Amino acid sequence: MDVTVGNIVFLAFAGVAAGLVGYLAGLMSLISYPALLAVGLPPLTANVTNTLGAIGVGAGAAVRAGDQVMAAGRKRAWQQFVICAIGGGTGAALLLITGEGVFEAVVPWLIAFASLTLFVSPRLKKLSSGTERWRIYLCSLFFVCLYGGYFGAGAGVVYFALVLLLTSYPWPRAVLMKSVLLSISNLAATVIFVIFAPIDWLAALILFIGNLIGGNIGPLVQRYIPEAISRWVIAIGGLFLAWSLWR
Repeated sequence: MDVTVGNIVFLAFAGVAAGLVGYLAGLMSLISYPALLAVGLPPLTANVTNTLGAIGVGAGAAVRAGDQVMAAGRKRAWQQFVICAIGGGTGAALLLITGEGVFEAVVPWLIAFASLTLFVSPRLKKLSSGTERWRIYLCSLFFVCLYGGYFGAGAGVVYFALVLLLTSYPWPRAVLMKSVLLSISNLAATVIFVIFAPIDWLAALILFIGNLIGGNIGPLVQRYIPEAISRWVIAIGGLFLAWSLWR
């Protein structure tokens, strides 16, 4: 990072905004990744640094509402924690082995599909009679976290589509669990990155602190936003992100 007062202040504000947006909508990278590029980081370093900083979103959310993470039962919570850690670590290893081009063609379509699913998720849930498919959810969660550890942009949107269709989680818990679980995935990926990948530690620290603040504010803000509005905003933001990546 080009170390100037302007860049530090800019990245700090971007971190807070990214943390809040990351908690509410799962679209943190829509703000944080371009911000890292803007302060002078090359793409791979920005990707890796963004993954490290993103841990702050889940940490901030857990400080605010951590007791709700275990609300569905400790066994189910730990199943998700372990799967997210394995998925995130696998994604990080895949990134270092293959480079960033593996998912380049499919990622925009994946995010676009997940975004469109959010538009119609209540109707799809009614058609499924509200049946929970926990094993399918866990299997799918692994691949979401693998993608999260690999690149991560839009992983929150994909998670929202997944949790709405395959679990009985109410919307507020889905928002919280998305932040916590993807942070666990990012933490596992970071362990790999610290050893093998280039990280801008100053940028990561600034982004982490900003995300920590934004993630902590998130549960407070989320109480005042109706589910339908949240879903539509996330879906539209996801489509914009998909278009940006495709372009």
